[in-house]
This record gives sequence, C-alpha cells and structure tokens, in this order.
Amino acid sequence: MDATFRVNEEGKRFELVAEEGTAYIDYIFREEGTIFLTHTEVPKALEGKGHGSSLVRQSLNYIEEKVWKLVPLCPFVAAWLVRHPERQHLIVKGYHVK
Repeated sequence: MDATFRVNEEGKRFELVAEEGTAYIDYIFREEGTIFLTHTEVPKALEGKGHGSSLVRQSLNYIEEKVWKLVPLCPFVAAWLVRHPERQHLIVKGYHVK
C-alpha cells in the first residue's frame, strides 16, 4: 500500500492519498481538545486494500500526539475501535463503542 497521510485543516479532515484516490475522515474540533470523527469515505478503488484501517490508525496516532480526546461518531471508526480496544483510551470518558 503506497499512500500518504495528511491533515487537511482547511477541509477539516484526515486524508490518505493514494494514486487511485483519496480516503478521508471528516472531523469537528472543539477548542477544549475534543475531536469528533463524523464520517469516513473510502473510494471504491481503495476498498479492501487496508486503506480505511490505515487511515483510522494514522488519524488516531495524530490525535494521541496532540493529547486530544475522541468522540467516534462515524460507524466505521467506532467499529475499528471495537476491534482494537487498545486504542479506546483516546475516547472521551462516558462515551462507549459497541
């Protein structure tokens, strides 16, 4: 998988740019350090190649580096977190994924 992760602050989304297209996660950021991941989009050409998982993993790494708290509103991100409970420490207290 040859793709580049980037933070598009103007577009308010995390992106994974590959030759075949760009996967992204939209976000809303609150000044108090809480980030809401609202929607994930993976182009058909990138589906089934691990790009979605890579995008979530790299986005969470960025969030962790910034010491932000996460609210995973996007079903794809929430499902990823269920499969990777070691990353659930990023989630805002009181919010649970199933």
